[in-house]
Amino acid sequence: MAKVGHASVNRVEALDLLRLVAVLGVVLYHYGFRGPSVDDQTWVALPYLSSFAMYGYLGVPAFFVISGFVIAYSAEGRTASEFAIARISRIYPTFVLCMTITALGILIAGGEFFQVSFARWAANLVIASPALGFRYMDPAYWSLVIEVTFYAWVALLIATGLFPRRLDMLVLAWLFLSIANELTADSAILEKVFLTDNAGYFATGLMLYEFHRGRRDPMWFCIFGLSVGIAVFHAIHSLGWLHAHSDVVFQPSIVAAIFLASVAAIFLATRLNVSLLPSKITIAIGALTYPFYLLHQQLGYAILSRFPPQYQSAMTVCLILLAIVAGSWAICRYIETPLRTTTRQLLSKTFSRRAAA
Repeated sequence: MAKVGHASVNRVEALDLLRLVAVLGVVLYHYGFRGPSVDDQTWVALPYLSSFAMYGYLGVPAFFVISGFVIAYSAEGRTASEFAIARISRIYPTFVLCMTITALGILIAGGEFFQVSFARWAANLVIASPALGFRYMDPAYWSLVIEVTFYAWVALLIATGLFPRRLDMLVLAWLFLSIANELTADSAILEKVFLTDNAGYFATGLMLYEFHRGRRDPMWFCIFGLSVGIAVFHAIHSLGWLHAHSDVVFQPSIVAAIFLASVAAIFLATRLNVSLLPSKITIAIGALTYPFYLLHQQLGYAILSRFPPQYQSAMTVCLILLAIVAGSWAICRYIETPLRTTTRQLLSKTFSRRAAA
C-alpha cells in the first residue's frame, strides 16, 4: 500500500445522519413493501408505498459501506484486543438488551403468528441463532451477523500485522474471491465465512477511509473503482433472491442508481464534514439508529398485529415507530453507556489476565 501522510481524522458527524437515512429506508422497505413476515405469512402494512418502498432494502448496503469506513477508523492505532474490546462493548450489550425487549414484546403482544421461547432467546444470545437451529428473534439480525463476521476478520488481520499495512493486497484478494465465488461455485460456505456477497460494500468503505486520510495514488483509484463496481454487481445480483421471495420485478438500473447515489453521499459526507444539526443532536441520532434498527421490525410487527385490520394505517405505524424511537433514545441516554463501560472493563481485565498468564 502506498504511504500516505496520516491526516488528522476526526469523527465524521454527517455519517450519523446518513445512518438515519439508511435505517429509515430499511423501515420503509419493511412496512411499505415486504410487510410483517412470520412463518411464511406476509401482509403489507402500507401497500400504497410499495412502488418505491421496495428499494428501501438498499439501506443495508449503505450501512455496510459506512461500516467499512468506520471500522477502518476504529482500528487505526489499536491492537487486535483493543479493537475487539471496543467492538464487542459497542455491539453486544445493546444487542442482548434489544433482543430481550423484542422477545418480551412478542411474548406479550405477539399473538398466534409470533412465537417465542426461552430456548429461542438463549440461542439468539450468540447472534447467529440459525447455526443452533433457531430463527432470529428478529429477521433484521442477519445483517448484524455479517457485521460481526467482518469485525472478526479485521481483528484477526490486525493480530497478524496485515491490517492496515497490506490493505491493498487484502482488498484485491477479497474482491477476487468474491466475484469468483459469485460467478462460479456460489458456495454458501465461502459466502458465510468470507462474506463474498457483501465484500464490495465493505471494500468501498475501506477505500473511502484511505481517501479520507489523504491517499490519492493511482492504485487507490483502481481499487476504489473495482470495489464500487463489484458492490453494484452485489446489489443487482441480490435481485434474484428478492424476486424469488416477493414475486416482484426490481429494476437493476434503479438499484444501481440508488446505490451509487448512496456512495456519493457517503463520500461527500466524509469530505465536507459539515453537520446540518448541532453536534450533540447529530451524535444522539447516530447512536439511536442501532437500537432502533434492532427493535423496529419484529417488535413493531407484533404490536401492529394486535390492531384490527382497519386500524393498521399509516398513523398507527407512525405511532408505533415513534414509540420505538423514544425507547431507542432512552436506551442510548440511560442504559447503553453504563452497559458499554462495564463490558469494556470486564473484557479489558480478562484480556489483561490472559496476557499476563
